[in-house]
Amino acid sequence: MGKIKAVIFDWGGVLIDDPEEGLMRCCSDALGVLKEEYTKAHKKFAPDFRSGSITEDTYWGSVCGELDVAVPQGSLWGRAFEAIYRPKEEMFALVNSLGKSGYKTALLSNAELPTMEYFYARGYDMFDVLIFSCAEGTKKPERRIYELALERLGTKVSESVFIDDKNTCIEGAKAIGLNTILFESIEQVKTKLSALGVKI
Repeated sequence: MGKIKAVIFDWGGVLIDDPEEGLMRCCSDALGVLKEEYTKAHKKFAPDFRSGSITEDTYWGSVCGELDVAVPQGSLWGRAFEAIYRPKEEMFALVNSLGKSGYKTALLSNAELPTMEYFYARGYDMFDVLIFSCAEGTKKPERRIYELALERLGTKVSESVFIDDKNTCIEGAKAIGLNTILFESIEQVKTKLSALGVKI
């Protein structure tokens, strides 16, 4: 294993509380349907929405067609995400600390366009590289999105570690040889990073 030079972070579930449940609740409430019904319709069109293959307008047109309800005005997804956004301040502090210690940092997120726009609106400036699935046309756990992160960081797989809370995304990273940490808690991440030789 090479000396670690870069740490790649997932967003939802690692740097913030997992937004999935809250998004399903907010959007189903706004549409006036059961959460289970909305979630089922959402899952049909979410992959294309997340990879940027369809716009938010197209997504809502498809979902609301399935549910036989009116299409919402404006960016319902963006409003819902803002309403349920809960950052883990200690994790953002860790990213800042790593950057100040000379490590490169990246955000690698499966995110929809309005979600990405919300990130940029927050003014976060602690990452060297930002990769969002909707802007790249590829998403975790596809090989290409991890390769993009490494290319833009300028580091090798042996010099990089990827942190995510989803096993499927971790397995995708492992498949190209990345060091990985399956997120459980902030302290667990710090312990695992230290074990990889990262100075916390």
